[in-house]
Amino acid sequence: MRNIKKPVLSSVILGIIIISCVFADIISPGNPGRMNFDAIRKPPDINYIFGTDQLGRDMFRMILHGGRVSLAIGLLASSVSAFTAVVYGAVSGLSPKWLDNLLMRFTEIIMSVPSVLYIVSIQAALGKPTVLSLSLLIGMTSWMNISKIIRTEVRQIHRSEYILAARLSGAKFPYILRRHLLPNFLPSVMFMLIYNVSQAIAAEATLSFLGLGMPPGSATWGSLMSLSQSALLTNSWWIIIIPSLFLITTLVCITNIGEYLRRR
Repeated sequence: MRNIKKPVLSSVILGIIIISCVFADIISPGNPGRMNFDAIRKPPDINYIFGTDQLGRDMFRMILHGGRVSLAIGLLASSVSAFTAVVYGAVSGLSPKWLDNLLMRFTEIIMSVPSVLYIVSIQAALGKPTVLSLSLLIGMTSWMNISKIIRTEVRQIHRSEYILAARLSGAKFPYILRRHLLPNFLPSVMFMLIYNVSQAIAAEATLSFLGLGMPPGSATWGSLMSLSQSALLTNSWWIIIIPSLFLITTLVCITNIGEYLRRR
C-alpha cells in the first residue's frame, strides 16, 4: 500500500478547476455570452487573459462558466449510471439463472450499439437539449459495464449466511442491497464510477463538438471546442488550445484518481 503513489498533484489541480468553476460568478462575474465587437479574436493580454473568440466573448469567463456546466453534466450522468447499474446488477445477481441470463443478454445487445446513436435518436425526439436531459441520456447509456461487474460480485456473495439469514427473516430487496450488498461490491466498482465522470464529460464535449449538445450560445467546454474550425481559418490558436487544455487536464486528473482507487 505504501508503494502506491497518491495522486496528490491530480487532486490539487482538479480541486482548483472545480473551485474556480463553482465560484465562476465571483472570479469572473458577468454574462459569459456577452459580445464585444470591438475585441473580436483578441489574443491573450492583460484585459483578456485567455483572449476572445470570433464574437468578442471573453474566453476566460466562458471557460469557467462552461466548466460548471460540463462538470455538472459529468456528475449527474455518473450518478444516474451508478444508480441504474447498482439496481440492475443486483437484481440480475439475485435472480434465477434463466432471468439472469436474459438480463445479461439484454445488456450485451445494448452494448453492441454505440451510445452516441441512442443519445442522438432520443434527444431528437425530446427536442431542445438541456443539462438534465443530456445527463439522463448519457447516464442511461453508460451503466452496462458497471452492472456486469456488480452482477458478478453479487453472484459470489448472495449465498453468504448473513444474506440468507436476512432473507429468511423477511428482509426486502432494498434493505439487503443497502445493508449487505452495497458495502461489499462498492469498493470494487468505485474506480469505475470515477471513470464514468470523465467519460460523461468527454461524451458531452463530443456531442457539443458535433453540434448535438447544448444549444448554440451555451458555454460548455465542448461548445468552445466546436469553434475550432473557424479558429483554424483565422489562426486564433487560443480558441482551440486553452479550452482543450482545461478539458484534457480535467480528464487526466480524474483518470489518475480512478486509477489510484483501482490499485488501492
